[in-house]
Amino acid sequence: MGPLLRRTWGLRGRTPPLPQRGKQREKVSIVAALWWSPREHHPLGLHYETLPNGYFNNVRVAAFLGRLLRELPQRLLVVWDGGGMHKGDPIREAVETNRPRLQLERLPPYAPMLNPVEPLWSWLKHSRLANYAPENAMASNQRIHQELDAVRSDPDFLRSMWRASDLPLPRTLLL
Repeated sequence: MGPLLRRTWGLRGRTPPLPQRGKQREKVSIVAALWWSPREHHPLGLHYETLPNGYFNNVRVAAFLGRLLRELPQRLLVVWDGGGMHKGDPIREAVETNRPRLQLERLPPYAPMLNPVEPLWSWLKHSRLANYAPENAMASNQRIHQELDAVRSDPDFLRSMWRASDLPLPRTLLL
């Protein structure tokens, strides 16, 4: 909940105040999928969910995959890292239940530069939420929704997030 401090404008000799509550353990967890589809009118999209004062484990990630499958009617190839929330029985059950529509591919270990969602987190944290000190997790959650809703259907922005990663763009997006 403590803000990432960045440079800002202020009167000369007067540091702008940044009020915040101390010693709190509130947080907002986020899970997201940056997707592309050659069949859609807008081939890029973003689906995300937040969880104030909680965390995404493999049960919640499996449920997220289920909601993603309902939103996107075509086959899904999910490319993700080897985090603990991406493993286990709930994930295996989701794949078995939705086979052949759902396929999982793991990125190599220690390769966050290949994950197109990582630049999104960096943009959100270092740009949009810099110097932001929310009163509580619900205020932070609301602000995160505002920022992500503003870009979730912007193909140029989403393409830039994909290009910021080292994962090659699918051929259909290069045209």
